[in-house]
Amino acid sequence: MENKKAIKLIDKILKDLDKNGINTDVLITDIKELRTYALEAEIPLVVKVLRLTYEHIEANDSFLIPILDDEPIEEGDFNNAESSPVESLKYLISLIRNLNNKSNIADLKEYRDLLNSF
Repeated sequence: MENKKAIKLIDKILKDLDKNGINTDVLITDIKELRTYALEAEIPLVVKVLRLTYEHIEANDSFLIPILDDEPIEEGDFNNAESSPVESLKYLISLIRNLNNKSNIADLKEYRDLLNSF
């Protein structure tokens, strides 16, 4: 995202996740606000991913999508720090920071598909 307010909000969300974990009230409000910046910038993929993300958090009181990995996840290997709900959500939010990176777009599409099929 190129909007400076959106970048500041992304940084705030990441900092809050580090500090407080998934505090649903504040987090959902911030994600909804970030989504308005994506709407203004007309980035449909980000708009959709953010909507699916806050709806998922509202429904589950957490973020239950494991962090994306280049390696297939071994059965029973979901307990590492990289796949914690906070780390996965931080990764998803950080992808939005640089939409010029093609692998970030690919990962956002993967998150969209995972959230849709959850």
